[in-house]
Amino acid sequence: MDRKDFSEKVTPQMLEDGKDVLIDFEKLRKVAQSPDPVVPVIVQDAASKEVLILAYANEQALRHTLESGLATFWSTSRNELWIKGKTSGDELKIVEVRVNCEQNSLLYLVSMVGRGSCHVKDSSGKTRFGCYYRRIRKGGLEFV
Repeated sequence: MDRKDFSEKVTPQMLEDGKDVLIDFEKLRKVAQSPDPVVPVIVQDAASKEVLILAYANEQALRHTLESGLATFWSTSRNELWIKGKTSGDELKIVEVRVNCEQNSLLYLVSMVGRGSCHVKDSSGKTRFGCYYRRIRKGGLEFV
């Protein structure tokens, strides 16, 4: 698919449930144009060490995370505070917040309250455990 037509032709369903590799290589360019400065946040299950989400936080989101004990992000698409689980009930309780060596990214170690951490549901309607539920195989995507 031509990259310039990517956002016009690709639907959320194609991205979230499809088996075609449709990587959004423009995401960081969009994030860089956000009116609020952010850093990437890796979210990892504290017990299993499985990576659940990659999100972004601004100063307000980090402050809210540290004060409330709940994983909080800055939604770069909606330009608003995103308290994970506020509407779904699938909260991510903070066990520990780490910062990388250059202090330009964060790692939230969390324990899950609820059934999963992803906003995408599986074919039975259940919240997916994490956002990394497919792998690239033979030029396509395969559910794991």
